[in-house]
This record gives sequence, structure tokens and C-alpha cells, in this order.
Amino acid sequence: MKPPDEAPTPLSPTTRYRLITYRLNPQIMSVRLRFAPSPTGYLHVGGLRTALFAWLYARRHGGQFIFRLEDTDQNRLVSGAEANLIRTLVWAGIDHDEGPDKGGGHGPYRQSERLELYQQHARQLVEQGDAYPCFCTPERLAQLRAEQQAKGETPCYDGHCRKLVASAASERVATGEAHVIRMKVLETPETLVLDDLVRGRVAIETTQTEDQVIIKSDGFPTYHLAVVVDDHHMAISHCVRGEEWLPSFPKHLLLYRYLGWKPPQFAHLPLILNPDRTKLSKRQGDVAVEDFRDQGYLPEALVNFIALLGWSPAHDRELFSLSELVEQFDFERVNRAGAVFDRDKLNWMNQQFLQSLAPDDCFERLRPFVAQTPYAGADEDLLRKITLAVQNRLVTLQDIGTRLPLFLEENPELQNPEVIGLLQQENSRTVLETLLRHAESSTDLNGETLPQIAKVVQQETGLKGRQLWLPLRGAITHELQGPDLHLVVGIFGKEKCLRLIRQALAC
Repeated sequence: MKPPDEAPTPLSPTTRYRLITYRLNPQIMSVRLRFAPSPTGYLHVGGLRTALFAWLYARRHGGQFIFRLEDTDQNRLVSGAEANLIRTLVWAGIDHDEGPDKGGGHGPYRQSERLELYQQHARQLVEQGDAYPCFCTPERLAQLRAEQQAKGETPCYDGHCRKLVASAASERVATGEAHVIRMKVLETPETLVLDDLVRGRVAIETTQTEDQVIIKSDGFPTYHLAVVVDDHHMAISHCVRGEEWLPSFPKHLLLYRYLGWKPPQFAHLPLILNPDRTKLSKRQGDVAVEDFRDQGYLPEALVNFIALLGWSPAHDRELFSLSELVEQFDFERVNRAGAVFDRDKLNWMNQQFLQSLAPDDCFERLRPFVAQTPYAGADEDLLRKITLAVQNRLVTLQDIGTRLPLFLEENPELQNPEVIGLLQQENSRTVLETLLRHAESSTDLNGETLPQIAKVVQQETGLKGRQLWLPLRGAITHELQGPDLHLVVGIFGKEKCLRLIRQALAC
């Protein structure tokens, strides 16, 4: 076994534990962070946050951001997942400097293409006495687990094959007997302490871990060996991951020690929670970034929202561009407590970003959502006018589908009971009847002439303000709050407006 990277510091004169503190490798001069998902499906919003925080830190410090695929679990691979992960990150504005699609000086960037490297280091660990072949069958391990659970013990490997003579174990490996490789946990317990960039000092005793499998029987590495080997050979300076990986850090830090490497700095991010404070999961709603994209959330809004799940800016502010996030982000302001995924807050934020878009930009983003409606073939100039009218009322781009019928149906149906109730009131009928009479005799009814006719109605009926305008809005737009009425009337024209007022009077 190789000596630790630093001389142990005693916790107290009487303790039997040793304290090992791991800090950034001073030999790693450049800032290099990575995002290493498994190509097993969609990109979870938690994964997006991990990638975002790593990317923000790398960009702020002029470093590199690496995309790496952890595809060693061949049974769970999903066709097309790799391309989808990259495409989704690009949609979110997160670009990478190295990866399987771009290459780079530290490839290959798929773990399935690095098997010899993992096996080489596994052999090194066995030769050093820091790992050993394990021939225990699945049946024995299942029986062991059952016996431990029956006794109320925490299931763990009992070190059965650790006791084998090395030469005998080598002979069994040479004959092709099925086996895995397990790393050895220290026989003399230690307390390993991590100076985490988010959680501060975290201490876990080596007695809380077991002899972990690092090479499976199919020759593929487990996550624990692969992540350590990859991060070292790719010169990763900072490892960003969820706090659920904290219990695994003793295994990783011991591997760094056994292999004679200094580890990167770690930042363990808090969990993302449902409103009921449970861990965010598919069972309680959408968790895939692709779902939010397809529902019409803007990448700027989703990224802004995700950034604030656990990170607090220095000033009391909530809306940021991506470049502003780069300027301000630091792990020092990442909270330790879990962050609640508040859909209402996301909706508000998305609406703010939507309202700030230039009309042409908004229309181009709406185009694929319009294409999913029955009105895909409508005149583009008309669709642009509609976009201008409804932009401030959209929460997501997908909402355009509920806005188009009013503009593109000849006789849109009035269904809102609140609007119907208002239109049935005596004052409302007086306003509509008076306006209908004057509008019918008018040369035209459009956004410019509407105020003039409305003023005549006010003078004749004595009704003004909300008593005047709400009935007009309700009759023409079927809403009590909505798009600018002048814009709507300008799009509808005289005949459609008169038809809608007559329908309102008939309700």
C-alpha cells in the first residue's frame, strides 16, 4: 500500500483513528471541470444543474468544460441518448470544449473505449495488495445479505475472498473462473475528511464502507474506479456532483491514495426537492429537460431557474442572462440545504423572459409550436400580428395553441362563465347595444377608430372605465384580461368584431 498524500494528523492523543484531509492538487494549474452522464435516457434537471454549475465555474475562471460519457453499464444504454444529451445541453447554452463529438487531448471520452486503462490500474492495485479477485457467486452474496438483514445488520461484503492466498487467487483467475475485483478498505480504521467547496469539512470513517467492486465480471469497471481514473487522466481540477455521492467519497479518496494521485476539489450539490420536500422524481411531475423544452419553456428561463436552485446571488435579484451568471457564479454561495422545484416560480420567470423577446425573435421561437396546431398553414403576416398581440399573455411558447382559435376561427365559442356572467348584466348589454349601433353606421372599426366610437358610447350611456371597457373586452376577446384590445380589433376588422358583439348579446 502506498503512503497517504499527506502525513496524518491525530484527532486527539487517545483516538485510534487517523485524519486524512484532501485538498486540490497544486500540480493541476488549469481549471478543468466535466459533466459525465450515463447515456441511459433523458437529461434530468438535476443533471442540467450539475452541468450548469460546472460550466459556469469553468467559464468564469477561463478553464475548460469536458463532456464525458459513463457508458460502462451496457445493459442500460439507450440508442440515441448520447446525441440527445449533447443536443439538450447545446439548447441550454452549455457548450463543451472536449468530448466524444469534438475530440481533445484527453480522450477517448466514452468509458467503454477506455477499458484497458481501467484494467491496467486494477491490476496495479491487485499487485500492490490494495485490491483482490473475488470469486463469490451471486447465490452466496444473496445468502450473506439475507443473513445479515435477519440479524438487523447493514448488508455488506464480509471479505471472504480477501483471505485467499494471492498465488492461489491468481491461478483461479488464470483458469478463467468468473470473478470481480474488489478494492480493500483499510484494516486500521481512519476518519477521512473532505474540504468540500459547498459543505465545508465532511468527515466519514472508513468503517462505514466495504470492499467495493471496482471491476465487474464482464471486465467493465464500476463507477467508483472509472470516475477516479478518468478524472485523473483528464486532469480534472474540480469534481461537481450531487450530495447523494458523499457516502462514496471514502472509496474514491482511498483509490486516489492507492494509485498515488492527488484528488481534485469536490463540490457536492444539495438535492432538488418536490414541494413536499421529497427528492425530485418522475412520479410527481416532469424531471426531464426535454419535457420542459417541448412544453415551450425558454432555455434562458430554465437555466436561470435551475441556477437559483441552491445558488444565491450576491444581490437581491432573480433574472440573469447566461453571461451574467458566468460573472457572478461561485461555489461559496451554493447552499447546503435542498432546493424546492417551484413550478409557479418557473412559469413566472419564463413569462418574464418571453415578454422581453423582440417580436421577430418571439415569432421564430413560436413557429414550431404553431406548426403543431391546426393553424400551421395560416398567413405568416397574420401570425406575426397575432404574436405581437398575445406575446405578453403567454406563459410558455406552447400556450400559443390556446390563443390562435380566437383570431383564426370565424366564430370562436364563448365558454368562460365569468365573461358570460358579466355580459348578461344590464350595463354590459347597454354598452354593447350602443356600440353595435354606432359601429354598424361607422365607415370602419379598427384599432384607431375604436377609442372614438367608445367615447361616443360613454357620452350616450354615462358608463366609463371598467363598466365601459370590460364588456367590450369580454365580447371581443372572450376574456376579462388579455391582449391589447386595440391590437385585437385591428386584426379582427369590423365584420368579425360586430359578429362577436352580436353573439355576446345573444348569450
